[in-house]
Amino acid sequence: MRIAMMKNDTAVVVAEAPRTRQAGVTQLVLLLAGSCMAVLGSVLIAPVLPQMTAEFADTPGVDLLVPVALTVPALMIGLAAPFAGLVVDAVDRKRLLLVGMVLYAVLGTAPLYLDSLGAIVATRVGVGLCEAAIMTCCTTLIGDYWSGARRSRYLGLQTLVAAVAATVFFAVGGLLGASGWRTPFWLYAVALVIVVPMAFLLWQPARPAGVRRRLEPLPWRVLAGPCAVSFLGGVWFYTLIVELSFVLTGLGIGDPGTIGAVSAGMSLATAAGAVLFGRTAGRGPRVLLPVEFVLTAAGMGLVAVAGSLPVVAVGAVLTGLGTGMLLPTLLTWAMNRLDFGQRGRGTGIWTGSLFIGQFLCPLLIAAVAALTGGLQASIGVLGVAAAVMAVVTFLALRGNDEALDAEAPQA
Repeated sequence: MRIAMMKNDTAVVVAEAPRTRQAGVTQLVLLLAGSCMAVLGSVLIAPVLPQMTAEFADTPGVDLLVPVALTVPALMIGLAAPFAGLVVDAVDRKRLLLVGMVLYAVLGTAPLYLDSLGAIVATRVGVGLCEAAIMTCCTTLIGDYWSGARRSRYLGLQTLVAAVAATVFFAVGGLLGASGWRTPFWLYAVALVIVVPMAFLLWQPARPAGVRRRLEPLPWRVLAGPCAVSFLGGVWFYTLIVELSFVLTGLGIGDPGTIGAVSAGMSLATAAGAVLFGRTAGRGPRVLLPVEFVLTAAGMGLVAVAGSLPVVAVGAVLTGLGTGMLLPTLLTWAMNRLDFGQRGRGTGIWTGSLFIGQFLCPLLIAAVAALTGGLQASIGVLGVAAAVMAVVTFLALRGNDEALDAEAPQA
């Protein structure tokens, strides 16, 4: 912006520095909505899996391919998110987000007209690749647009919204599935509605002065801890989401309404944990991580020894509270020490670590159950592992307040 001024009857043009764009509620809502796309891909079609199995009963390997259609997007997020982060840092955040949203809608709705189970699984692979790009871009842009306590609060809100969205999408998938197994896939078209305001109201952040255009080296030493713990965090986060209904069924509680109520209670506890993180984020991972692991260990321990519905319910709530706080703590632990030129790749690597843990969770539980003789015993082993991690993080992070709590140069 230039302003003409008069000095000694001579017009002088004074150059003003451009004003920095300030993100607000509109940008936050759009980024949170985009973040929900990965949740949509994970849970929406879960209620119609039996119908899909019946539809493709004559397809060889149907009993394997149908569950893979549900879980393969999470695997692809885990594998592709680091590469999406590379594109984010090297090229552009916004353009990758917009392309990912459009392709997500196209591939997500493809099963509406596909008649081959193999082709449907292939489109689900594509959906996972798009989700990797969308998640990495949305999380990176939250880190770009805001800093400090507000950034931590909004990352906690991202977990909160995802937890609530998972519950809503699961219910919506069941309702839409009543009219046919294909119907829930229409919901993927919502990405086309969201991408329009994204195109006009989001922006690619300006590269800060002094930040080189070529890729900066990643601080692997500071990323290694958060990403390794996040891999395990993905296992703990997903354990009861996958196995809670089986635990209740094993105790003779087969009523769908009761199972749904306990699952909803755990989801609400996860949301409450995300809210609590937003209020306590200033304490830093040195304080929060041991507390979160203790809550998770206590919850899983109760589920492991439970012989009745109330004990399982209390254990599920404690686990949800712990993991609801855990995920944003791990993310801010990694992100707060990354600058603009590193943030995309760091976020992608963190996202990949988390989703690989989630994908491997059922396999790990099955392996541990085979060794321990039962599902509840395997959950107990994971609870003990969480307790050990509480001690490890307390001892490892003690005395590192300055390094842990330091923010990277804000960009």
